[in-house]
Amino acid sequence: MELLLLLTLFVVAVFLGVELITKVPPTLHTPLMSGSNAISGISLVGAILSAGSDAGYWVNILGFIAVVLATINVVGGYMVTNRMLSMFKRK
Repeated sequence: MELLLLLTLFVVAVFLGVELITKVPPTLHTPLMSGSNAISGISLVGAILSAGSDAGYWVNILGFIAVVLATINVVGGYMVTNRMLSMFKRK
């Protein structure tokens, strides 16, 4: 029963995320990316705590994978934001 609840929550979150992102106007993409980077930074801290815990072997491996993926997300987000902001600088 718990698995069904978690799967339903995941499907609803994916649907809601797709609907929200597709409705964002282009002028708000840079502020949205900055907010997304902040959330990814918080998840990176959680992943680091999970990877360094003594909860078990699999928790450490999944935590390490989460650290790698969250780091890629944060760095990529800042690179995209920097590139978008550089388009508005005067030459």
